[in-house]
Amino acid sequence: MVYLQKYLEDCGCDPDLVQLIRLISRQMEPIRKAFFDNQFYEHTLNASGEVQAALDKWSDAHLIKVIGESGYVREIASEEQEDIIRFEDSRREYAMVMDPLDGSSLISTNLTVGTIVGIYESGGVMQKGRNLKAACYTLFGPLTVLVVSVGKGVQSFAWDPQSEHYYLLKDSFIIPEGKIYGTGGVRNEYIPAHEKVIDYFDDEGFKIRYSGSFVADCHQLLVYGGIYTYPALKKSPNGKLRLLFEANPLGYIITQAGGAITDGNQCPLDVQPEKVHQRIPIYIGSAGVISKIEEIYRNQ
Repeated sequence: MVYLQKYLEDCGCDPDLVQLIRLISRQMEPIRKAFFDNQFYEHTLNASGEVQAALDKWSDAHLIKVIGESGYVREIASEEQEDIIRFEDSRREYAMVMDPLDGSSLISTNLTVGTIVGIYESGGVMQKGRNLKAACYTLFGPLTVLVVSVGKGVQSFAWDPQSEHYYLLKDSFIIPEGKIYGTGGVRNEYIPAHEKVIDYFDDEGFKIRYSGSFVADCHQLLVYGGIYTYPALKKSPNGKLRLLFEANPLGYIITQAGGAITDGNQCPLDVQPEKVHQRIPIYIGSAGVISKIEEIYRNQ
């Protein structure tokens, strides 16, 4: 069986990048164990103005502490933190962006949530997604699954608590041209272009599949294809999802699997971030569907 460290080494990753990804992956077990005692909501808001779950704060603090002490990372930007965190004593220049617990509103319903991470080799966190050196996410489902890309396709690994290793679960995801979709936002707030996109889905017989966890909805795209979107809305022209923490790491992974991502007009991976918590409209999934969506936007 192929385990995570061997796979990363065989890809020719820098040894410290291998150890950084392994370190991140091994924090998923303590996060999963923390679910039991962190089922409630805090009376606080994160940097994006959203109510924090207790596990949001626990996961954020845990990852910042462990990664900060490792000496691998110079900067971290977290969805839960207002500002970039710098570690002046780091011996490496890796920079990391993260959503410590995506989909945390689903914790009380016991549905799938996850952790999203993007890693830059140097230059800080305020970079285009195209510059990512690696990206990964974890799904806390029936299995704890780590999906990772180091620029050589997309692989998934399952955590085995007995051996304490992540073993290769699936190699080389290729996103099919599926016909499922999920869309965030309220229908009476849709802009005309998005209304036409939804009409296209209905006309072509797309089925709705939407959990409310961005990482889980993106993961099903790897398996079944289709599309997930949180579009621009009349009252929220930049949508809801964040460029640094969600669009870039997940966009990197989906494109590595042959899919695509767009805001309707351009690829978010080509957008230079201006603010840490910058939002951007997102359509992500099968390449052919994304191409059709961009055509709809061009014809508006």
